[in-house]
This record gives sequence, structure tokens and C-alpha cells, in this order.
Amino acid sequence: MAVQTGGWSTLLRSAPTPAVRALLSRAPLAFDPATSAEPSGMLGRSGALEVRLAAGAREVRRAQRTRYKVFFEEMDALPSPLARLSRRDSDLFDEVCDHLLVFDHDVVAKPFRKPKPRVVGTYRLLRRDVAEVGPGFYSAGEFDLGPLLAARPDARILELGRSCVLKPYRSRQTLALLWQGIWAYVRHHGCDVMVGCASLPGTDPQALALPLSYLHHFAAAPPEWRVAPHRALHQPMDLLPREAIDPKAAFKRLPPLLKGYLRLGASIGSGAVIDRAFGTTDVFVVTPIGEIGSRYLDHFSPAANRVAA
Repeated sequence: MAVQTGGWSTLLRSAPTPAVRALLSRAPLAFDPATSAEPSGMLGRSGALEVRLAAGAREVRRAQRTRYKVFFEEMDALPSPLARLSRRDSDLFDEVCDHLLVFDHDVVAKPFRKPKPRVVGTYRLLRRDVAEVGPGFYSAGEFDLGPLLAARPDARILELGRSCVLKPYRSRQTLALLWQGIWAYVRHHGCDVMVGCASLPGTDPQALALPLSYLHHFAAAPPEWRVAPHRALHQPMDLLPREAIDPKAAFKRLPPLLKGYLRLGASIGSGAVIDRAFGTTDVFVVTPIGEIGSRYLDHFSPAANRVAA
């Protein structure tokens, strides 16, 4: 489940800059992949905003509180009694995932306390090597990843999830920082493909017939990457015939985050899943790193964010 943010459309339509050349030539990052087990320290900075991985359990809890504000207070998700009591969105995957955080350093300190940067955005990152010795992939709860994993035993898969940004920070600046952090992480670990669930708001398939049918007919993943829901959860997406779809009108009905993924080079699995707890209809998204257009890579570079700052 992922928050829908308007800044995606702007971010992924922007014109490229010469910074892409530095990325493609493996320009230095904020860490040394040869000596560092994980990307550590600041991965990007734009004005008062900084992106980096969570430095420990305390910062993970702060990310969980940010997720709670977005998923349960702003959106239609239904919190469990424990989540409502703790005011945190948490699950067992939090213990094994890396957490990419955007901090706002321009905060006013509480009386008699030092100022503490605010966590304003987050992504949860789960690599295949970690998932396979732990709880598996989060998206496997809805989708049958078995055939894909069996067919590509050596693929270095990165699952993205629990994406959210606080409403006042849903801007190109914040999203560019998140993707700079993701790109640094992808390069550091040599990931081949990014996967995960993306959500359309609502649980009535007929009300979502146009966007779901568009994804089925115009954005389907190639057979070698296609993932379907578990049979008991499968919701057909081909609710309208291809000839009945106006692609431009249908694309406008997609959530901004999903539009951004498609512009990036993503494609969609076969079939959707209704997630009543979150009030969404979920689809499986797969993005081979090699499919990402070079015109977008400059947005993930430190140089791009220095310009934005």
C-alpha cells in the first residue's frame, strides 16, 4: 500500500540535465560501495530536507508514526487496536527491512529541548537476500511470487513498500530526495529489479473499471516478469474491452504514484487484490533497472538535488 502524491507527475515529466552522464559513469556516492556494508550517512540534501537510512530502532519508530498519520489519520485504513494505541503503523517486516527517511531540519524546538528533525517521508526497502532468510516479501501476502523467483533464482530483487509523505511535504523536492536515496541503495546493492504493490483508492472494482482495464491492456508486464495474485484473492482487471478505453482519459484516473512508476518504465502484473483493511485495490508493479529511461536518472543524482536546493 502506498500513498498517492501529486508531485510524482511533475518529477517524472521534467527535462533531463547533464547530471545523468555522471550517474551512468558511476559517479561517487555519499558512501563507498566497496567498503560499506550499507549506505550510511546523508544520501542527499535539499534545503532543510535530508534523506538517509534509519540509524536505529528509535528512528524506525518515528517512521512508523509518520506512516500512521498518513495511512490511518488521513486515509481510509483501519488500524488494529495495537496500532491505535501506539499511534504507529508497524508489522514484522519492519524488523528486517531498511527504512529510507526524509528529515526536515527546519523545525522549532519544544521548550527546554533540543530541536529534533522531523521524519516527513519514508520508503521501506527489502532485498531478496534478506527476505529469503526472513519472512519473505511483503507483497507475497497478496501475490504469488513463487514462479517469478523460481524462474530468476539469481535476480537481485528489491521490494519497495510503505511509501508515504506527510501532506505539507508532497512536492518534487521531497520525492526527488526519496528517489535519490533509492537509487543510491540500488547501486550499492547491485539490484536488478524493483517490485512492490501500488494502490488505487477504493474497493469497488466496477468503480475502478477504467483504470484497472487500462493497466491490463496497456501496461501489462511481459510474460517473464508477470505476477498474479493468489487464486483466492484474484480480482480480474480486464473489466472493459481494449477498444472501449481512451488511454489518455484512463491514465488521468490513475493515482499520481502509479503514474510515476509507469513513466519510470514499470509494468503491471495480471490481476488485482482488494485490500479492505486499507480501503484500496492493489496491483503488482515490476521495474527492471535496465528499463528505467536515462532521461529520468538525473533526478536521482546528488547534482539534481543541489540544483533544486
